[in-house]
Amino acid sequence: MPIDLSPEKKIELVSLTQTYVRETLQSDSSGHDWWHIHRVRNLALRLAQAEEADVFVSELGALLHDIADWKFHHGDTEIGAQRAAQWLRSLDVPEEITLQVSAIVSSISFKGAGVKPEPLSLEGAVVQDADRLDAIGAVGIARTFAYGGHFNRTMHDPSINPTEHQTFEQYKNNEGTTINHFYEKLLLLKARLNTASAKQIAQHRHDYMENFLTEFFAEWQGER
Repeated sequence: MPIDLSPEKKIELVSLTQTYVRETLQSDSSGHDWWHIHRVRNLALRLAQAEEADVFVSELGALLHDIADWKFHHGDTEIGAQRAAQWLRSLDVPEEITLQVSAIVSSISFKGAGVKPEPLSLEGAVVQDADRLDAIGAVGIARTFAYGGHFNRTMHDPSINPTEHQTFEQYKNNEGTTINHFYEKLLLLKARLNTASAKQIAQHRHDYMENFLTEFFAEWQGER
């Protein structure tokens, strides 16, 4: 049975969650800050409406999807879902919705080129697509270098080849260069989107990244 929350109650819960997430992530400098959440939420709303997903669940999932990212919590892939569920339960959100949202948070992360994706609800597919769209294009490029700088990664080293990680452990422990990250993840995302709406948005962003890399390597070699 669907959960019957009034429109006013949904607005209140979203507002409280937005404040909580913004306060939690406001000092992030890795590209996983509040403004990343803001963009993903807006994209998720756009996709949810186009794909006829539950807008409320999609919005909560987008707001909470990085509340405790495993990359900043010693590789703990469950802490994000646990924190999301804890927060929603503190607001007395119906358990069915809490479980839907925590499942989204738990399952949308990219975990390696060779790692089989986890099954997703329609709302999970929407949030995953929105998150992946924010990882590509001009914003995705900016976030990639912010992330690399945050973790003191080398920008580029021609002697280090990209790796197609076959397990999450390999991906989690990877310390490759920022440029290699394009080949290990970002350029793979367009083909791994779930929804038709996201795929339409992705093509331009993907092309922009490829053009950036062409220019980067030309300048690296002193050809321009």
